[in-house]
Amino acid sequence: MNRMRIGTLCVRGAEDKNNTTGAISVPVYQSATFAHPGVGQSTGYDYSRLQNPTREALENLVAALEGGDDAMAFATGMAAMATLCELFAPGDGILASGDLYGGSVRLFDNVIGRHGIAVDYLDTGDAENVRGRIRENTKAIFVETPTNPTMLVTDVAAISAICKERGLLLIVDNTFLTPIYQRPIELGADVVLHSGTKYLGGHNDTLAGFLVTANAELSERLRFLYKTVGACLAPWDSFLILRGIKTLAIRMERITENARRIAAWLEAQNDVEAVMYPGESGVISFRVNSAETARKILGNVKTILYAESLGGVESLITYPILQTHADVPAETREALGIDERLLRLSVGIEAADDLVADLKAALHEI
Repeated sequence: MNRMRIGTLCVRGAEDKNNTTGAISVPVYQSATFAHPGVGQSTGYDYSRLQNPTREALENLVAALEGGDDAMAFATGMAAMATLCELFAPGDGILASGDLYGGSVRLFDNVIGRHGIAVDYLDTGDAENVRGRIRENTKAIFVETPTNPTMLVTDVAAISAICKERGLLLIVDNTFLTPIYQRPIELGADVVLHSGTKYLGGHNDTLAGFLVTANAELSERLRFLYKTVGACLAPWDSFLILRGIKTLAIRMERITENARRIAAWLEAQNDVEAVMYPGESGVISFRVNSAETARKILGNVKTILYAESLGGVESLITYPILQTHADVPAETREALGIDERLLRLSVGIEAADDLVADLKAALHEI
């Protein structure tokens, strides 16, 4: 299956190995438990916390899309990240991209920090700076690329070379680019993290998270934590993410086309001081000339919805200082440029002309 081109893999890569009906879509196996044929015998499924046929099809598909050994589907992206953090012990250190999703910072600073695991933030786009910050207790480097919300980019292959040299795990959050635009395992990552709520699901209708592993040893360690912690994705939600992935490639094409058009329009506006867009995918951050202008846009958009999250077919605009990054310390936000003038736009699949017209009307109060 994984020899297919990625657009075909999105559509045809999910396989229900129990299918005897010819069903095109993987069914929802809405069962918590499964009967044993006899003593010491199993159908391969015992209890849905361990594995469920719908979730198994989804996990196999995501592993194939990322070129990984295995994938685990979680109830949310944060559940995936919290389980991942169980790999580390008191006294361990992690180096992380300085500009992270606020929920990731909240977990690092307020949960695992209390367990004696130290997280140091830095610009992972500067490979030599990363090399110089490694300490004896450093066990992993956590990279978000591009970062949320200022769109800083990290050379995953360069950081991978450092990790392999020093025996560190490389973890990459690939939520923004998806395997359509970036496959971190091919660049040397050990674990790939996704908020499946975003582009993989793509319809703002369910929550999910994924960990994809590069090798069987990591898979075994994480599978043990997965079944023990128990934050697995339910069958119905697995079905929804499978359905979403079928259109992933074509959605990303349309979203990127729209985003490039909107980024160019924003760059031409006198009230916009900076546009941060990596050139692929659909998230654009931009800084306007005043907090009043930012609030005017948020209050006046109509086609674009003022809401948290990203990656869906609907365009959403977010105010990071009050939403995604509200729990990040003020001094950290200020240093990163996450202020009252910064907006984050997740571009959807609507007609680009309508999105531009909506922004124009909101900005100029037409």
